[in-house]
Amino acid sequence: MTKPNLPPDLYGAPLGLETNLVHGGILRSQFAETSEALFLTQGYVYDSPEQAEARFKDESGGGFIYSRYANPTLAMFEERMKLLEGAEGARATASGMAAVTAALMCFLKAGDHVVAARALFGSCLYVVQDLLPRFGVTSTLIDGRDLDAWRKAMRPNTRACFFESPSNPCLDLVDIAAVSKIAHDGGALVVIDNVFATPVYQSPLKLGADVVVYSTTKHIDGQGRCLGGVVLGSDKYIKELHTFYKHTGVGMSPFNAWIMLKGLETLSLRVHAQCASTAKVADALAAMKNQGVTRVLYPGRPDHPQADLAKRQMTGGSTLVAFELAGGKAAAFKFLNALKIIKISNNLGDTKSLITHPATTTHQRLKPDDRAALGISDGLLRLSVGLETPADLITDVTEAVKAAVG
Repeated sequence: MTKPNLPPDLYGAPLGLETNLVHGGILRSQFAETSEALFLTQGYVYDSPEQAEARFKDESGGGFIYSRYANPTLAMFEERMKLLEGAEGARATASGMAAVTAALMCFLKAGDHVVAARALFGSCLYVVQDLLPRFGVTSTLIDGRDLDAWRKAMRPNTRACFFESPSNPCLDLVDIAAVSKIAHDGGALVVIDNVFATPVYQSPLKLGADVVVYSTTKHIDGQGRCLGGVVLGSDKYIKELHTFYKHTGVGMSPFNAWIMLKGLETLSLRVHAQCASTAKVADALAAMKNQGVTRVLYPGRPDHPQADLAKRQMTGGSTLVAFELAGGKAAAFKFLNALKIIKISNNLGDTKSLITHPATTTHQRLKPDDRAALGISDGLLRLSVGLETPADLITDVTEAVKAAVG
């Protein structure tokens, strides 16, 4: 296996985002293939028992051992993600939730404490509230928008601060730089789920975070094909993660890693186009306030409650918009049933526009009072905008609003 002669600094200037998304991390075999090779293999052959012994003593010393530990196709994907995120290390996982769980459990132990924003995806809440306590790790859930709440929740045994920004589904923001300082002052690591912002529009490590996780199922694949996740951080952290990773089997399959590599090549193009369309759809929804729409939440709009923070730490408004309809669940379901182009699905970040009703899907396991505290009303909908013609999407939502309130 050989790497192409493509240094990080070319002609005295760093390579651009799009160049790294196409060329980053490529390993070529003796056949000098253009496209990244897919290595569907479980194990690897050694030239001698001495070579096998040497590899097992130092897995990172120049060869592969077993695809549960590492694989050439995964290595290419991880290297490309490192370049994209500006991270020292990365490990690809079987799903986004595998990434979240491994990112926390690889370093937490009984007696530790976690502070987490209350506005989390339902499965992330399960990990923090239900899974970690089984192993003696306690947690405190707070309003992630409130910096004083972060300060007050910190304890001497707090080892992790965990949050999404923007959050699922109401697109609340957390001040990454400020929370990172609070966490580091208390000796804790900051773990952030950056899915909604995407690596194109937000760079948490540059803002002070220690660990970034993605569900690569979303924008990185972006075409509804494969599950995947990735965890990024310092070399020291990734070495600790790797021990957990290889013994628990949370790794991504080589085939899925190959799909993710192909997705990364067009990530920037897709996300920029989707974000531009989302802004137009959000404006159209906002124009229907007092006509059935009661609330629109989009970080790219000046009326977002945290618009100033969005400008400071994001370079785009995201591909998602949340909005609320008068009339609660009945109106929301009428809206969904009236759609012609946008499809009902709890996934997001796809080339197809997808919409879900969080109160009955992604956050249905929460008690009604807990959903209300997060702003998840029965009339709230979360829309992930795809690559369709923006005018068609605007017509679709406009007519569906009329059907919902008519």
